[in-house]
Amino acid sequence: MALYLVTLPPAPGEESANASPGPSAKPAAQTPPKPRFDFYTVLPEQTIDVEVEPAEVAQPRATTTANSKEVYLLQAGSFRQREDADRRRAELLLLGLEPRIEESSADNGRWFRVFVGPFDSRSKMAKARSLTAGQDIDTLLLKREG
Repeated sequence: MALYLVTLPPAPGEESANASPGPSAKPAAQTPPKPRFDFYTVLPEQTIDVEVEPAEVAQPRATTTANSKEVYLLQAGSFRQREDADRRRAELLLLGLEPRIEESSADNGRWFRVFVGPFDSRSKMAKARSLTAGQDIDTLLLKREG
């Protein structure tokens, strides 16, 4: 501990007993020059000419109304085996939802997809999605033209 205290530099205003003022001490009269900020005067005098076409205004999102034909579906799983899809369908039935299974064939084989819906409003879809999330069932939101 004593060795540590000896290695500390002296506090400002204190002078160590064996410190001698030498040529390494800088006089207080030499202060660094103050910075100059020329951009306050230079920037207002500059101009830049740029040819820009006006941007197109994005169309606002259409809200869902009674006349729109958009419906929401939740895909609650995609399985290779029919038994796995039936098991997921049973889980969803216990939650009070109305799931259905669609079979599809593609280049990568036959798949059984479990869908819940269609829902005609986002609020009904959100309620069903919260029910499935409460049971740790991941869903994929799909929006289709009805």
